[in-house]
Amino acid sequence: MSTVHYDITPASLGGHRFDVRLTVQTDGEGLDLTLPTWIPGSYLVRDFSKHLGRVTAHCSGRALRVRKHDKRRWRVEPCDGEVVIEYEVYAHDLSVRGAHLDSTHGFFNGSSVFLEVEGREEQPLTVTIHAPTDEHVSVKDWRVATTLPRDGASEWGFGRFRVSNYAELIDHPVEMGRFDLVPFEVAGVPHYFVLSGRHHCDTARLADDAARICRTQVDLFGELPSMERYLFLTRVEGSGYGGLEHRASSALVCARDALPKHSGHADKKYRQFLGLVSHEYFHLWNVKRIKPAVFTPYALEGESYTELLWVFEGVTSYYDDLALVRSGVIDEKAYAELLSNTISRVRASVGHRHQSLAESSFDAWVKFYKPDENTPNAVVSYYAKGALVAMALDLTLRERGDATLDDVMRAMWSHYGSRDVGVPEDGFEEVVEQVSGLHLRPFFDAMVRDTQAPDLEALLESVGWQLMPASEPAAPITSLGVTLAAGSSEIKTVRRGSCAERAGLAAGDTLIAINGLRVADKVAALLKPYSVGDRVRVHLFRRDELIEFDVVLEKRPATRWVIADAPQADDRALASRALWLQLH
Repeated sequence: MSTVHYDITPASLGGHRFDVRLTVQTDGEGLDLTLPTWIPGSYLVRDFSKHLGRVTAHCSGRALRVRKHDKRRWRVEPCDGEVVIEYEVYAHDLSVRGAHLDSTHGFFNGSSVFLEVEGREEQPLTVTIHAPTDEHVSVKDWRVATTLPRDGASEWGFGRFRVSNYAELIDHPVEMGRFDLVPFEVAGVPHYFVLSGRHHCDTARLADDAARICRTQVDLFGELPSMERYLFLTRVEGSGYGGLEHRASSALVCARDALPKHSGHADKKYRQFLGLVSHEYFHLWNVKRIKPAVFTPYALEGESYTELLWVFEGVTSYYDDLALVRSGVIDEKAYAELLSNTISRVRASVGHRHQSLAESSFDAWVKFYKPDENTPNAVVSYYAKGALVAMALDLTLRERGDATLDDVMRAMWSHYGSRDVGVPEDGFEEVVEQVSGLHLRPFFDAMVRDTQAPDLEALLESVGWQLMPASEPAAPITSLGVTLAAGSSEIKTVRRGSCAERAGLAAGDTLIAINGLRVADKVAALLKPYSVGDRVRVHLFRRDELIEFDVVLEKRPATRWVIADAPQADDRALASRALWLQLH
């Protein structure tokens, strides 16, 4: 029998509060309670304890003293018998990482609501999810969607659940409310989209496309990890995008117009949503089970540093779009467009020249997830550049031998994921060399530990594609070297090494005029008559002071790249592309 039991109740829908009761059987010892500071999959200390109300405890009708030791730790005085701890959680975080409760639905990740009993981490735990008690809102048709193993709860119903340990408890998010179910099957396992929020969706198409993507990934790894079912917990909003992976589910946010409305061509928003679905599903293997050694087990009291996030997020970001074309839900032209967008995003940012992928991974806690006006100048995305380096590695393996990145990922699953063994910091590179038989230390030194960029032009030429800057004849050839905030004349970022930096412009300045003409939103039009090297007078407000600067205009850097069929592509290159993309 479990000696640790949780009750969680949506107590105030309008006040956004869950009530939590934790019952622990004790033999006279005191209890130490803790709450995670971050959630696996999102590498930022979020301090979930800030949303907890006062923690109280009692035993056999006697109030027990509870002392808070630090921001995430409480100590309950000793008692012999059943100790009941009670607290409330304020839940108004609409992201996929915390908890949210209102009159339309409830959602929570266990890491933000369930206190852990130290010393009982590996014991079986039970939790009862109660129906809302709010008398002012009709909740009679609310249901529950979660992959928590049922222990008396009915399917899609409130009730009791059981897990083997605390790590499992916090890895099964819960959605409650009114939702639609979209079922499909993969490898004999039931899968569902759980659609919360108003939507009008071609559910048959959504199910068919998702099933094809998921089966493509199962085929890559050779098996689906053991689970009773898989849920895509999807909150539909007017606008929004995001996801977080879990061991048998994922929490997603999507825009209402990103869902499919009819059969036919997948538009950009739907392609982006399918890419998100593909990304989170690939994490079933890569990061939920194939994961860094420092994550086995997760140390949720503070940061866990690794240089391998580019492997777990970058490689996943490479395969998320690749699975779309391999499954046939998009064609190779659409895939080339997605790939060119990633290339453009990385090359348009100066940060990839100043931070390596290893550094980006290690510093995610303090840089990537805490962006400011200098982030584009100093930080590279281990998602985006990681995806490009993964592609470069895959094409390099294919060009120089018989192995592929598919073979590497299967070996990673066999060596680490299926055996529940953490990946050491040099583990990925060792597997790549073992599988390929190639000496690739120089590749990883340059692409991962240094800031060099892969030669994508040559690599894509090997599969019959040509990478080139987009032709934009209508755009001005000159640039101020700044990026403006959307819909504003306020400078968001000054490009490192640009003419704006040399002249003294700064993030936060508000542009007023260029050579005496009001800027408003007309910067490009005002610069069009000028040539590279021309000097212009810029008026701006810095805080409440009007300041003038002379700026010598520079050449506008290429911001968009496109991929097209190479005119000189031979049969070998075209065959390599077909094999790579698994074109049918």
